Amino acid sequence: MAFNVQRELDKVTPYLTAYALKLTGSRNEADDLYQDTAFKIIANADKYQPNTNFKAWVTTIMRNTFINNLRKKSRKGVIFDQTPNNYYINSGSNTIENGGEGTMRYKELMHMIYSLSDDFRVPFWMAYQGYKYEEIADKLDLSLGTIKSRIFFARKKLKKMYSKVYTDRQERA
Repeated sequence: MAFNVQRELDKVTPYLTAYALKLTGSRNEADDLYQDTAFKIIANADKYQPNTNFKAWVTTIMRNTFINNLRKKSRKGVIFDQTPNNYYINSGSNTIENGGEGTMRYKELMHMIYSLSDDFRVPFWMAYQGYKYEEIADKLDLSLGTIKSRIFFARKKLKKMYSKVYTDRQERA
């Protein structure tokens, strides 16, 4: 009977998923680690030596994948980010009542956003579209801290622009 890597992988999947959860401490990260590992196992099936311990081989691949990912994150300056991703354009402790919600049109707001430089607009827009800060950092190949500060400053600039437009309208009224 010929060696079938997929069949063998199916046999050790429960063990690998538990091991991934033990390494990462997070269900989402464990799922990602398992997927990365399974891909590497299937892609490198030709390197497996038949009649050796398959479970030990796949465990080594998972451990090395985890360590490499951890090193990659530490090179970017962040190992674990415990900061909640609940930053919004109008966040803050002071709430300003605005009876003129209809006066600020969508096109004006979009014009303000597009007037920002790419360094600020792109991460802000990705966050607005629902990307998590970590995803934005990965896609733009920047550190998480850089992404957070750029989004913070983009919000700050937009608040200032919005405030100027609103103040100008109040003075003209």
